[in-house]
Amino acid sequence: MAGPEGDSRVCVVGSVNMDLVVRAARLPAPGETVSGGAYRTYPGGKGANQAVASARMGAHTSFVACIGDDPHGVKVKAALESESLDLSRLMVRPGEATGLGLITVSEGGENMIVVSPGANATMTEADLTGAQDAVITSHVLLLQLEIPGPVIIAAAKVARAAGVAVILNAAPARPLSQELLRNVDVLVVNRVEATTLLGIEPNTDPGRLTLRLPELGPPAILLTLGSQGSILSYRGRPKRVPTPAVKAVDAVAAGDAFCGALAANWRDVAAAAKARGPDEFKLVERAVLLASAAGALATTKPGAIPSLPRRDEVERAAADLRIGT
Repeated sequence: MAGPEGDSRVCVVGSVNMDLVVRAARLPAPGETVSGGAYRTYPGGKGANQAVASARMGAHTSFVACIGDDPHGVKVKAALESESLDLSRLMVRPGEATGLGLITVSEGGENMIVVSPGANATMTEADLTGAQDAVITSHVLLLQLEIPGPVIIAAAKVARAAGVAVILNAAPARPLSQELLRNVDVLVVNRVEATTLLGIEPNTDPGRLTLRLPELGPPAILLTLGSQGSILSYRGRPKRVPTPAVKAVDAVAAGDAFCGALAANWRDVAAAAKARGPDEFKLVERAVLLASAAGALATTKPGAIPSLPRRDEVERAAADLRIGT
């Protein structure tokens, strides 16, 4: 598989955190204390993870975000500067703490995460206005839900007005307004996020979720299912998306790798969709398979940003994958 054709441009508007990670034999039950190993710190946050994932897939990636002027902010900024990112819209908030992620990872790779938003919560619509050139000159805008809702809606509207494709990873789980959803082209959710959006039981079967998710409106919806792959619903056609078999050690940022890779490869899909070109569905399947491979590979290494794969690795892992029905 070749890389994105031409100069694929992605803009990510989102969060930056420093992740504090502790590994334990298992995740604690409510009210329980579990002994773990030494903790490690890794740069992260859904926005930062997805921006790096996109850049490592070969897309020119701009990142709009806020960090504090604390030691965590200094370290995170240095880590991002080592990547191929446009950080000209990365804003430093004096006197604010950088966002913090508290993460416990079990031996099987499952995780529990609590996020303190810090400087992420200070982003405003005025900040977005000042950075909207990054949005309107991109092919794809990638959003998550770790920054204030009004900023997310404003960004999606700016992108839609400029003809830029909008991908929303609806995480962390929370209800969304129709004002936002009608400006989204691709919605990415896991089971918890899907049931939250639909207002139904958390243990609802994925097959039923697949039938209900198109009610939300976006023409493309991806339900991610971890080691079981994902289910794509595109223009009302559901298809099973496989994932490569890997030995998982840490599921942190697997979803972010998926979303970043998807955004980096969505340019051609968006162009074909506008033109109703004959290759539209093939391009969708290619982008989704690359995303699936990226998500799987991210589970094979500890940490968030350190685990994100590069394009050559992803292409090799996706080479033998085929979309099912």
